[in-house]
Amino acid sequence: MMTSKQLVQLSKLLSLILRHQPQRFGITLDAEGYASIQEVLATVQASMPEATAADVSTIVATLEPDKRRFSIVDDEIRANYGHSLGARIVHQPATPPAVLLHGTSQQAVAAILEAGILPMKRQYVHLTTDPDLAARIGRRHGAAHLLTVDAAQAASDGVIFYRANDSFWLADAIPARYIARCAVGRRE
Repeated sequence: MMTSKQLVQLSKLLSLILRHQPQRFGITLDAEGYASIQEVLATVQASMPEATAADVSTIVATLEPDKRRFSIVDDEIRANYGHSLGARIVHQPATPPAVLLHGTSQQAVAAILEAGILPMKRQYVHLTTDPDLAARIGRRHGAAHLLTVDAAQAASDGVIFYRANDSFWLADAIPARYIARCAVGRRE
């Protein structure tokens, strides 16, 4: 069994393979982003020979479980979100909860309130219902700032939402009119 540090390294390698550069590793993803676990594991073992299928399952089940970065179905694995691939990963449209959250940095708040939330280098905008998770994501670039998204109204107006997993919701973009600052449990 790998150490915690090794599991984090393995998770980063899986993200690189399944979210960003599958072609670099000779991996082909299907339209929903799945690849054979055995093929992915063989690729991983080229640089981490100690990695096992059990280690991959451990990452899926236990490493940052609130983020649920990966899914395993039968003998296939995929990254659930965060893709920067040219070919778009398909998710089924779903009805979102009334309000979703987006964690970001102070530097991005003004631009988001003016132009909306855009996917930038990713395929989708990432949203959550979990304020702690949103804050953790927002802290990646300094102090966290939470924004609320009136997802019910946005969906009613035609914005399509997708359920990535239990923690994350996705959208192509969120227009500024559905976004407000969030301050400890209240909208501003």
